[in-house]
Amino acid sequence: MKKNFLLFLLTLSLGSYAQNISVTEKKVIEHIRANITQTEKLLEQVVNINSGTLNHEGVKAVGQIFRQEFEAMGFTTEWISLPDSLNRAGHLVAYRKGKKGKKLFLIGHLDTVFEKSMPFTPFTRLNDSTATGQGVNDMKGGDVMIIAALKALHAQKLLNDTSITVYFTGDEESSGKPTSISRKDFIDRARESDIALAYETAQSFNIAATARRGASGWELITHGKTGHSSGIFSQNMGYGAIYEAARILDAFRETLSHEKYLTFNPGVITGGTEVSYDPASAKGEAVGKTNIISQKVIVTGDLRFISEAQKEAARAKMQAIVNNNLNGTKAEIKFTDGIPAMEPTQANTDLLKVLSKISLDLNMGEVKAGDPGSRGAGDISYIAQYVPCLDGLGASGKGAHAPGEAINLKEFPALTQRTALLIYRLTR
Repeated sequence: MKKNFLLFLLTLSLGSYAQNISVTEKKVIEHIRANITQTEKLLEQVVNINSGTLNHEGVKAVGQIFRQEFEAMGFTTEWISLPDSLNRAGHLVAYRKGKKGKKLFLIGHLDTVFEKSMPFTPFTRLNDSTATGQGVNDMKGGDVMIIAALKALHAQKLLNDTSITVYFTGDEESSGKPTSISRKDFIDRARESDIALAYETAQSFNIAATARRGASGWELITHGKTGHSSGIFSQNMGYGAIYEAARILDAFRETLSHEKYLTFNPGVITGGTEVSYDPASAKGEAVGKTNIISQKVIVTGDLRFISEAQKEAARAKMQAIVNNNLNGTKAEIKFTDGIPAMEPTQANTDLLKVLSKISLDLNMGEVKAGDPGSRGAGDISYIAQYVPCLDGLGASGKGAHAPGEAINLKEFPALTQRTALLIYRLTR
């Protein structure tokens, strides 16, 4: 399928795309411009609903507003419920099936990092170019962009006979575990598509993501003989658990820290004679004294990578370091999978060329690939191995995940226009 897709993209880039904006496309652009006030009102409406991942009612309320928008355009909608054990609200899916062009899979998410217990920041327009609010660019701005672009195409009857699935997850910021359940329907539907486009925050107006790093976890536990501190370093007592943990962590740094796109962060360390750690609350407790050799250390961290091969190679090196114990100590490391990498592929690069051509046709400048190391993991990574994809197509702004998160309202209409033409040209 990817080989046929590459031929399709090359045909578009060299043939039918050798043109400027058509009359039909100009009508689409004009619809977006004429309805920008209505679009901003929709954005304000959903930003003013708290939809932190664990606020199920809020996530569903935002989903219901978007659901009505999709149904008004003739999309069939479904709410995908998840088992109670996952403690997540579920996902919104809107789709239409046809025979024209490529089958698209458009990705957004309904939740934000701002839980209901946190101070609420409503949609506030600061000036002509900036508005703030919870999730205004990550990623309710991107969600609204998708809807506004589809509305413009629908007004010109350009959605007829197209195959488009829009999937807004309800737990992107903190996915329900196991993801084999919370992302099963998401993956299954994506695999039926030809192209995936994700609308996470744009890093800048002329940057899109052809790759994103994956994220996984690890837990290191070291053990040592405990006793009076005067015996440390001796053949009989050894070095203790804390020195062994320090050796391992520093060896990780020395061995792996220079590899491009690979990072590993020890986030929490707890050590002493009596140690406990609760991963659910990310809280550890330790008891010890300066005159007692440490008996146990627990370290938890993350590992980020650009490919499965890089992840597996890093794990192998880390395991080898863990196995080379100091006298009187032992250690073990456990790895847990999280979000896979969106690996850089030629198909993704060729898809970027299509977007860039549209941007140039709109006199908006060339679009280039962003640095994969500058983005975290995202939902698109679960399906990147199955379909060509782009991410970072959403609203531009700053301060995501922090009070004062803002959207660039000057660029918002232009990015929406570009999205509409991308959908149109891929489905024509």
